[in-house]
Amino acid sequence: MDLATVIGILGAIGFVVMAMVSGGEVNMFLNVPSILIVFGGSLFVVLSQFTLGQFFGAGKIAGKAFMFKIDTPEDLIERVVEMADAARKGGFLALEEQEIDNPFMQKGVDMLVDGHDIEVVRETLAKDIAMTSERHDFGATIFKSLGDIAPAMGMIGTLIGLVAMLSNMDDPKAIGPAMAVALLTTLYGAFLANVICIPIAVKLGNRAQEERLNQKLILDGIIGIADGQNPRVIEGMLKNYLAASKRNPGDDE
Repeated sequence: MDLATVIGILGAIGFVVMAMVSGGEVNMFLNVPSILIVFGGSLFVVLSQFTLGQFFGAGKIAGKAFMFKIDTPEDLIERVVEMADAARKGGFLALEEQEIDNPFMQKGVDMLVDGHDIEVVRETLAKDIAMTSERHDFGATIFKSLGDIAPAMGMIGTLIGLVAMLSNMDDPKAIGPAMAVALLTTLYGAFLANVICIPIAVKLGNRAQEERLNQKLILDGIIGIADGQNPRVIEGMLKNYLAASKRNPGDDE
């Protein structure tokens, strides 16, 4: 579990709720018409921008903002070097005995064992990287769209509330509820965008970048093994993916 995402979002929600409680009764911040306008309206507007599959698939992708396990580049480099040693001593068939947890790395190794041409391996894995990035980008794009649309729906709700208020100026009892709709829709729109949607979109973008970097590292490692390069040479090449301070102890970033 990504504690930063959970703690960050829950902490932001907690402070907003505390501010509401300290300002009076929480019930006065609840308004059904405002909720329908912002939450319902935003979802359906975003739905109109994508296909049903893309829209509902974003929920599954959003889980990566909270639950996400990824190999560290250091572990991947160590694993690639071990495979390079095995291939150097026993040929590509020796890689069949290797236990590989990373599906992308396993795919590359399987292609080597099957005797595919190095260019075929390179193009296939590169295409896989591109398609994976495209799928992940869609998830982040949907939440970014929600973050853009929610404040706009809040503004629409505000205008609806102001129209209702101005049309009932002769009835003092109707001014209060209309003003509540006007103000609370703005609040809900800003809350949905800045506390939930935008942080998730940014985190998904970071996750996609991390995974893309790991896959490029694996691709270079697989190609190095296919070329028959010395394991130490492959290790030195792959360490370029690390921060300078992690390549050799004592180096500065």
